[in-house]
Amino acid sequence: MKANQHRKSLELKNGTEVSLRRMRRSDFDRSLAFFQALPESVRGYLRGDVSQPGFVAKRILDMEAGRVYRLVALDGDAIVGDGALELSGHEWESHIGELRLIIAVDFQRQGLGTMMARELYGLANQEKLDEIVVRMMKPSETVRRIFRRFGFHDEVLMPGFVRDIYGKPQDIILMRCELSELWKKMEDYLDDCDWQHRR
Repeated sequence: MKANQHRKSLELKNGTEVSLRRMRRSDFDRSLAFFQALPESVRGYLRGDVSQPGFVAKRILDMEAGRVYRLVALDGDAIVGDGALELSGHEWESHIGELRLIIAVDFQRQGLGTMMARELYGLANQEKLDEIVVRMMKPSETVRRIFRRFGFHDEVLMPGFVRDIYGKPQDIILMRCELSELWKKMEDYLDDCDWQHRR
């Protein structure tokens, strides 16, 4: 990935300044602390038990193997946002990327997720992707509302398709949106907001 290599300064709606950059191997401890600090009600619906060191280590290996791009937002030295663009690696899905985004509770509703998503859309454009998808367990209704605002629509619901970290079956929902539509929605949304995005 050639673009967006440098650190960016982001000013949130409440005036807090955070920095955004590509994730590094040296972020292991910071990343683990970030996930362990998430409320159990959030961690329970993520892809795996992100509070375990082995899961965080695998995420870094996948990043270094080129299967996923990862961005982190930092308040000082602490990670407060984690975003990823995952590439399928399969020829028939080479035009599709999967977006993942998690924001620390104290930094939600301040525009950080929106600005991180915008950077991930830029990476998707760089990879010449046509569509972005997100997958989530059905109880994640707040997250679904956010993505609908940016033009995503529910595409598939698969009842009992996955299990949460407690072993309970959960429905999974796949949402999708064309990248061109995402850019338009994002620009309109940023134009209406009162925070700054400084590079």
